[in-house]
Parts: sequence; C-alpha cells; structure tokens
Amino acid sequence: MRKGAISRDGVFQALTEYDDLGQDEFLSKYGYKPATGYLLLHEERTYDSKAIAGVAHKFDQGRALRPDELIGGRSHAARWLARLGFTIRSSRSPDWTRDEIILACDLAMANGWKRLEFDDPRVVELSALLQTMPIHPEELRNELFRNPNGVARKTVDITCRHPSYTGKPTNGNALDVEVMNDFLARPTEMAKVARHIRQGLVAGEFQELAPEVEEEDDDYSAPEGKLLLRRHRSRERNKALRKRKIDAALRQGRPLACEACGFDFEQVYGDRGSGYIECHHVVPLHEAGEGRTRISDLALICANCHRMIHRRAPWPTPGELRASIEQKHANDRRAAAALTRPRRAADEQMPNP
Repeated sequence: MRKGAISRDGVFQALTEYDDLGQDEFLSKYGYKPATGYLLLHEERTYDSKAIAGVAHKFDQGRALRPDELIGGRSHAARWLARLGFTIRSSRSPDWTRDEIILACDLAMANGWKRLEFDDPRVVELSALLQTMPIHPEELRNELFRNPNGVARKTVDITCRHPSYTGKPTNGNALDVEVMNDFLARPTEMAKVARHIRQGLVAGEFQELAPEVEEEDDDYSAPEGKLLLRRHRSRERNKALRKRKIDAALRQGRPLACEACGFDFEQVYGDRGSGYIECHHVVPLHEAGEGRTRISDLALICANCHRMIHRRAPWPTPGELRASIEQKHANDRRAAAALTRPRRAADEQMPNP
C-alpha cells in the first residue's frame, strides 16, 4: 500500500460515508479520534482530516490506513488532502507573533496597562486589523482566528505580567513579557512601531511585499517585528534606488567601498566586482514610515558588514560598526605588542657572545 496515493474520488467516498454514519460512528468504526490539528472544509462542513485521508485509502487501495500508520498534521494527511485541492483549516489558532503582540501591547499601554473586554470597540477594531495581517497562511486560520475574545484574552496575558499587577498571572508566554518589557523600556519608540504597523496594514502595504525566506529571517534580529523588517529589506533591494545611490557616489568621485570596513569589490575581484556593492537602509524601523526612501537614507556597504548590522538589535549605523572594527584592530595591535615586549626584554638581557 502506498501512503498518500489517494484520489479526489476516494476522498469524496470517504466524505459520503462520514455524512451517512455521523462523526462519532465514523471515527469509532475506523479507530480514529477527533482531529486536534487540522480539519477538512467542504461545502461549509468540517471533517476530521486524518480520518478522511486514512479511509480514502480504502476506496483507492483496498484498505483503510490505521490511525498509527499516518500523521494528521501537515506532513501527511493535511498535505495529501491539500494537494488534491481540498481546503484545510487549522482546528486551533496559531501562536501569536511579535508583530501581533506589539499591537496588543500598544492597546494595553493606551489603556493604562489594564485589561480590556471583548466588546470594547478598540478590541473589536484590533481583531479586524489582525485578521488582515499577512503572516499566518490561510490553512492555519480557523473561524475563531484572532476574534475579539482572543484579542481580549491576549491583553489579559500581557497586563497581568505588568510590574504593577498584584494578582495571579495567566500562563501567557515568554514573548508577551519580552514585548511588554520593550514597551516599558522604550514606550515612545514602540508606540511608533505599532503606529507604522497599523498604517501599513490599513494601506494594504504589507500584502504587496514578498514573504521572506524563513532561513534569512533567522539571521536578522528586529524587536519591531517581521512586517517592518520585510518592508525595510524591500527598500534595500530596490534596484532603482540602489543604482541611484551608486551613481551619486560615482559622480562625487567616491569609490564603491564599504562605509563600515572599506572593502572594495573591484579591488579584490577585478572586473567581476566592478560596480557592485549592497545598500543598507539606515533609517531605524521605528522611524521609517510610509514615506519615500531618499538617497541619503541609504549607505553603501559590503555583504559581510550588512549581515553584522542586521544580526543583533539594536542595529549599529555603518559609522558605529566602523568604530567597533577600528577598536577591534587597535585591541589586536596592543595585544600583539604586549606579547612581543617580554621577548624583546629577554633578548636585551642575554649576554653578548
């Protein structure tokens, strides 16, 4: 038997049997438990995706799969069904991301770090806004995704971790506390971050940006969240802006050298490196709104220094990174000189032959 070798017709036959027997009898007949991860959505009804995929094998291959022969998540049943064109939905809402918690924290701070109720107009408005956020894929959004009850609950998770709170905190998660501490340490800056995220969502700006590769995101640290980082990197990769920046440097007679370490691609790689250098958008994320990027907002920088700037927040400016590089070189020279002093002193004390 080939796992996953099922057809749409086999799935439809399994759905028909499910409808005829009802959920409880269908699951009992084949030994399955109710789905806890993903549901199949068909004609406004939901079905247990793992059980449907397993029973579809009976119609396509002669025997239904036992529950222990497949996984109900995205690696098996849900993926097989989605591949056949069926709509899959998560049975539980995905974890809150930093971007979402930033907006919830901003609301909690505006309310004096007091909890909000589900019917508060501000909670209802935030619920609708979060549902437009292009972070979670559609298959992870169920009918309860970021509804007002869930948003109000998140404000409780946040406010009960505030230093002034004296009651028993909810479970929440570490990210709630982390983002809240960012707001407590930098309230004005974080309020600007929340405002820029809101403005981008209302304008539909973030939907137009290409999603980042997950592996690349891991190397970029931004307390302001993924959406502003995605917009930041989109501006850095704008070919027209990069060309204008390079042309401006050449007109001024400046070499295309890294503003942090001085690396010149043409000097090292010859013709292959001629005219090449990366651009870094130097305006901090909490300051970079929807306005147009100016040439003065960009710095010419090599790939290594670009990575080092983005690697850990707060991001240094190219000048600050250059200062740290120079300090490192100075420390190395002092350390080397300290090692040679004892040797020189010993040589001077040795008697002449």
